[in-house]
Amino acid sequence: MQYPEKLNLAFLPTPIYPLPKLSEKYGKEIYIKRDDLTGVETSGNKIRKLEYSLAEALREGADLVITCGGIQSNHCRATAYAAARLSLKCCLLLRGNEAGEPREGNYFLDKLVGADIVIRDPAVFNGHANELMEAIAETYRAQGYHPYIIPMGASNGIGTFGYIHCMEEILAQEQAMGLNFDTLVDAVGSGGTYAGLYAGAQLLSAGKRIVGFNVCDTAEQFRQEITEILRETAGYLDCAPFDPAGIEIIDGYVGRGYALNRPEELAALTEFARMEGVVLDPVYTGKAYFGMIHELEKGTFADSRRILFLHTGGLYGLFPKEDEFGF
Repeated sequence: MQYPEKLNLAFLPTPIYPLPKLSEKYGKEIYIKRDDLTGVETSGNKIRKLEYSLAEALREGADLVITCGGIQSNHCRATAYAAARLSLKCCLLLRGNEAGEPREGNYFLDKLVGADIVIRDPAVFNGHANELMEAIAETYRAQGYHPYIIPMGASNGIGTFGYIHCMEEILAQEQAMGLNFDTLVDAVGSGGTYAGLYAGAQLLSAGKRIVGFNVCDTAEQFRQEITEILRETAGYLDCAPFDPAGIEIIDGYVGRGYALNRPEELAALTEFARMEGVVLDPVYTGKAYFGMIHELEKGTFADSRRILFLHTGGLYGLFPKEDEFGF
């Protein structure tokens, strides 16, 4: 099956290796795939999607990309740096307050690379990001630019191919390692990574259980959003619709809300760093990990023998949270 053309921006394949202490603690074979190592400035899962989104932008003659996210968005940071590599101007629409928001971490990196930044209060941003980006695009068009809009997290039909390709990568690594992962676990923040893994599993007849933990909104909202992303993806392939019946999103671990943490989440993240020498981020992988270990204790993964946890990155978002750890 022919996929859309892509760029080569990420450092791939990313490694997979076992987590022996965590495995012993929970009586399962648990491995980690380090998609936080896809780059430095472009680290994390977003760059896989951007390889396809930005290739489409260049095919369409764009000289400016516009995208959106939270004030500490990993996706926005990765987009800004990928755009710089491709000599594209970049504008970021960020959700936050003009005053009082932490300006270190990803926000600082956005400024460092020279991205244009528009900040909108959550009351204005939420539910209206696409319209706001379109209005920004009109302003740039009036200046002679040819903008290309990338939705939050690059979570749309074209971006999904980044994680269809990742599923191919996982299957090749399984073969090389002589392993089979029956269950994959990842954080769900905009739906595109999960959609790609899910679509890849169906296209490649991988026979895997894909479990997502939503870090915002609700599981039902994400089931609907992922179903729509899968519909768009099928359109690029001109293939039969994907069956959404197996979409599995586990709710209950949003906690205080998106990018907000409870002490018990940060304690779990700290314990994991000291146990396995791996740093998770507080917004995405930390919450997914917190959810996974609690569901392991509850027996949700009783039928899973070998689990692969997808580390989707986000290190820079950790630094604005330093005071919350209380060290």
